[in-house]
Amino acid sequence: MNMPLAHPMLHQWPVTPRDALPLALWTAAEIAAATGGTASADFQASGAEMDSRDVKSGDLFIALKGEAMDGHRFIPQAFEKGAVAAIVDRPVDYPHVLVADTTQALHDLAHAARDRAIEAVRIGITGSVGKTGMKEAIFACLDRASRGAAHRSVRSYNNHVGVPLSLARMPVRAKFGVFEMGMNHAGEIAPLAAHARPHVALITTIAPAHIENLGSLEAIADEKSQIFTGLVEGGVAIIPADSEWAERMIGHAKACGAKVVTFGRARTADVRLLDAIPAAGGGSLVTADLGDRRICYTIAEPGEHWIVNSLGVMAAVRAAGGDLASAGLALAEMGGLKGRGARHTIAAKGGTALLIDESYNANPASMRATLKALAATPAARRLAVLGSMKELGDFADAFHRQLAEPIAEAGVTHAILVGPEMAALAEELGKAATPSLGKPLTFAHCEGPAEAIVLLGQFGLAHGDAVLVKGSNSVGLGRLVSHFIENARA
Repeated sequence: MNMPLAHPMLHQWPVTPRDALPLALWTAAEIAAATGGTASADFQASGAEMDSRDVKSGDLFIALKGEAMDGHRFIPQAFEKGAVAAIVDRPVDYPHVLVADTTQALHDLAHAARDRAIEAVRIGITGSVGKTGMKEAIFACLDRASRGAAHRSVRSYNNHVGVPLSLARMPVRAKFGVFEMGMNHAGEIAPLAAHARPHVALITTIAPAHIENLGSLEAIADEKSQIFTGLVEGGVAIIPADSEWAERMIGHAKACGAKVVTFGRARTADVRLLDAIPAAGGGSLVTADLGDRRICYTIAEPGEHWIVNSLGVMAAVRAAGGDLASAGLALAEMGGLKGRGARHTIAAKGGTALLIDESYNANPASMRATLKALAATPAARRLAVLGSMKELGDFADAFHRQLAEPIAEAGVTHAILVGPEMAALAEELGKAATPSLGKPLTFAHCEGPAEAIVLLGQFGLAHGDAVLVKGSNSVGLGRLVSHFIENARA
């Protein structure tokens, strides 16, 4: 299963020597050559940004023009923040590269960055759940092994703008590039894969996220499998063996000429879980079979879902030619991400409480996984602030009602349900006589995070409590997390 990858270069790209420019990501001449534009001045950019609010000193500002917003309006603000130049479609009174279309220029710059980083192995990641967490884990594993020569998309820059921007930011000397790809509708994954042209493509799992737009889990599996269409020749497709749709995804991968590697608990998995036992700090000690060897490593992230996630991480690291020993050390050191599992100790009556921040995203599969992780968390009481799961369409009521059982199984004593879609779950929890729910719990339903903050304050936090905060990002529960961290930090 040891599969060293070739690094095919699509075409040669002129590169300015970097010995004299250690911090330069792009020079004016390189940007002009990549985009077919005209530079108004000589400059060197150390970064690239499309949002004027996020510009840092030395950045190239790309003035994208959308249906509702024109980035050219924010050029003065970008330069006030420290931009050294801009890509524009009209002359401006600042250093710039003039192009016909700034969106196309971003794509051209992304492709130039991809093609000039001839040593970089590119890994693409998609899936219904766990994309960002696994992207960060794979990056941490490869960055440790390469001594800082790995690159990845930041935040959740996984759409039609985020993926090319992340590529455009890849340094010429990168050894690895890890790129997340997301979608809301059919037809969105293939163009992202075409931008990245990954050597390794990983699907985390298939779950009913965005089922409102796709209509079925089969359609979601088909759309996610479009990531394989962008694989370079001889590329590797990594697929969850435990998925109901594994064979369907394998078929898509083989149709694209990919080498297939599966991971999971299934006996047929190429990277197979042999054993997992609790480790100090809430993580797990994992033993896995890779076919030609067995490995044992610790993962710091709590939760049973991270045990299987780690198998996919190890499969990706191996397929990319990374070092498994360094990967094991990186997984042992990884902490939770903001909004995606970060754990905070905050002050509470009589001592401290644990706040688990899962406020960035939610769908039925991730809700169940995090509630299961909450159940395994030692606590005097377990509280849950759960926000609506969006983009479920006609399935919304049923999926929200179905959370009643995992809430009971997690031993939640107090629950705050936030958002209109949560009315269905509130109704289900109100059925105190329902046998599967066990004894009644204390719960309340409200419309938004402001009310939830008040309710959680009324429920109170006592020493030894654990509170899970999870919901779709648009619900805004990050505000609740920030409130309790800033106002009740231990």
